[in-house]
Amino acid sequence: MIRTPSGIRIRNDEIELSFTRSSGPGGQNVNKVATTVLLRFDAAHAPGLPPAVRRRLIRAAGRKADRSGVITIRARKHRTQNANRRLALHLLEEMVEDARVEPADRVATSPSRGAKRRRLESKRRRSHVKRLRRGPGPADD
Repeated sequence: MIRTPSGIRIRNDEIELSFTRSSGPGGQNVNKVATTVLLRFDAAHAPGLPPAVRRRLIRAAGRKADRSGVITIRARKHRTQNANRRLALHLLEEMVEDARVEPADRVATSPSRGAKRRRLESKRRRSHVKRLRRGPGPADD
């Protein structure tokens, strides 16, 4: 069972773990040992998630979530299956904890009078520098 610091609980039967062989270098062992962990979590139908957290979690998962709301996490950083299993569960826990926090509403602001003045002054200076770089025009001959 996963328990986040905020008290959200995910039961073990809601998480599906499968194991595959890792890709890349590793000698003879890489062809024999299934160390990559694939964690699948059906966030759309998880009873322990509040609806708002569920929506934010699926949105935050991005490409890790499919259209039906199933989140897939692949962990293959470590050489052992057990370490990768712990990593995958930790990543899911972090995702749930991050989704729990409601983002602050953005307050639209406009630039201050001083900021506008500084921007325009900067543009004037830059324009002046570029004008000085120009060669003589046809009337200057």
